[in-house]
Amino acid sequence: KSSPTTSSAPAWSLLIGSHRPTGSAMDRFRQTYGAGDAPRPGRLRGRLSRGRGCSRAGCLRLLRERAPVLAWLPRYRLRTWILGDAVAGLTVGILHIPQGMAFALLTSVAPIYGLYTSFFPVVLYMLFGTGRHVSTGTFAVVSLMTGSVVEQLVPVPLELNSSSPEAADFEAQRIGVASAVAFLSGIIMVTLCMFGLQLGFLSTYLSEPIVKAFTSAAAFHVTVSQLQSMLGLRLPRHTGAFSLFKTLASVMENLQLTNVAELVISLVCLAVLVPVKEVNTRFRQQLRTPIPVEILTVIIATGVAYASSLNSRFDIEIVGHIPAGFPRPRIPALHTLPEVAGDTVAITFVGYAVSVSLAMIYADKHGYSIQPNQELLAHGISNTVSSLFTCFPSSATLATTNILESAGGYTQLSGLFTSLVVLIVLLLIGPLFYFLPKAVLACINVTSLRQMFVQFQDLPELWRVSRIDFAVWLVTWLSVVVLNVDLGLAIGVVFSMMTVICRTQRCSVLYLHLSTIRPLQLIQNCYEVPGVKILTYNGPIYYGNRSFFRADVNRLLGLSPERIRRIEKARKAVEKREREAIRTVVRSPRTQCHVNRQTRLPMCTSPRWLMSHVPPSSGEGCCEHVIFFGK
Repeated sequence: KSSPTTSSAPAWSLLIGSHRPTGSAMDRFRQTYGAGDAPRPGRLRGRLSRGRGCSRAGCLRLLRERAPVLAWLPRYRLRTWILGDAVAGLTVGILHIPQGMAFALLTSVAPIYGLYTSFFPVVLYMLFGTGRHVSTGTFAVVSLMTGSVVEQLVPVPLELNSSSPEAADFEAQRIGVASAVAFLSGIIMVTLCMFGLQLGFLSTYLSEPIVKAFTSAAAFHVTVSQLQSMLGLRLPRHTGAFSLFKTLASVMENLQLTNVAELVISLVCLAVLVPVKEVNTRFRQQLRTPIPVEILTVIIATGVAYASSLNSRFDIEIVGHIPAGFPRPRIPALHTLPEVAGDTVAITFVGYAVSVSLAMIYADKHGYSIQPNQELLAHGISNTVSSLFTCFPSSATLATTNILESAGGYTQLSGLFTSLVVLIVLLLIGPLFYFLPKAVLACINVTSLRQMFVQFQDLPELWRVSRIDFAVWLVTWLSVVVLNVDLGLAIGVVFSMMTVICRTQRCSVLYLHLSTIRPLQLIQNCYEVPGVKILTYNGPIYYGNRSFFRADVNRLLGLSPERIRRIEKARKAVEKREREAIRTVVRSPRTQCHVNRQTRLPMCTSPRWLMSHVPPSSGEGCCEHVIFFGK
């Protein structure tokens, strides 16, 4: 209550008791640590002038950022790291030879182009990449997506003789399209990097459930596409939606045309590759380097095919001529860029996201960091430059990256030893693979996907941890298997983003205790302060969840918007009638107004009405209520 000497009008004060210290947390923080002015961003003119300036230190810093080899090579520990890099690089190089030729079949080009793709991108990534344990080259999923584009634009003619001039022109057209895809993919990545568009966030939209479901489903596509080579069938390749089921139907319809010799070769190769790969996986810690079963299988199969003349006796399909040396640089088929643009965007997104994800996994494991934007530039340069040497799109690969890390690699210098192995094959050994059966390469393709198939084992754990992630995994896998690789991936990403949107729309709203700022339901013997409600919303507030947020708040506060609107409407109607009544009284010629001497309030009388202005509780100000009395 106010003092009697202050004013005749009563004044009120409210005293709130609290166990908290005086002052807010920010005030106590400033008293303890002091307050400083936040740094203001420089003006645009200053930033532009600094960016436009050129100095020796600035140029060297920019050069080290864009070519990381200049930063890590001078600090290379020769005695400590050289042995591990050499062993890991040679091991991966030996694995690149059969996988490069095998993944070239997925791309629908000759095996020699797989060897080119296993050489040039490796060298370029060693110079510009930031991932120390990343092995680039041919990747099954990227090769499969590129092969679909090649098959759409350059389908196989009904009658094609491998020794005719038309066959050489046909092969040139196919590699021209594949190189155009690599060229456009590289241009997209380099352009985005040069314009400063930080696309490292793209990899976050490919969550772990999406990546695992996508690679598992793509493994089914790869396996089904290799059935015709394993069975010796000459069938057209199906692309687009439901391509997996169309291919299976074609294989079943032509099963009686199976080449028994190629079937036997496939069964023998699978009987050798699968157990040895299982040994490499189970005894990875005991084995210094994994058993190079792929290259051993290729060498033995080539020797047996040459000694037994399998090509002429049983009409099996072989690799054929592999030219020695490097190809001449040439411009890809640029006239096909408008036709391949849409598919190239999907290939670029998949290749970059998988590459950055692998680089981040091993960077976190070994305690260093990568630069996603520099990775974008590295893969962009690799694809752009390699496309001039008849290479198809490349990216980081799962199998070789895992082997590179487990074999003891330390830095990007391991790529030098990998490229040396491929270089020797290109210059000297390549022509010796003339009699290599393509069924062997198909078996290598299928067995290299073993890690993707076993990802089904993660489903029970995923179901226990997060039902939403389980749904994302299942939707992505079904979309890729039923529809197609690129369309299924797009559906998986959209569905994953929809789950995020739904979760931000329907976040929980909870009461908080006044002193502990904890949910009221978790505290015993607590009470609410009358007239005070503290709520917390576990999510951002934006236009998408505005209506849900408002409904939850009204529910917790016991408010009814409909009832409030009815009351407001009734109040406005009453005020309107009161205003009309006042105007009627004031304008009446028979109305007499005077001031009451006791209350000092204006009183208006008429033959039928008496209007009294009732003051507010404070005794001051204009009237709040108008009461009408009928005579």
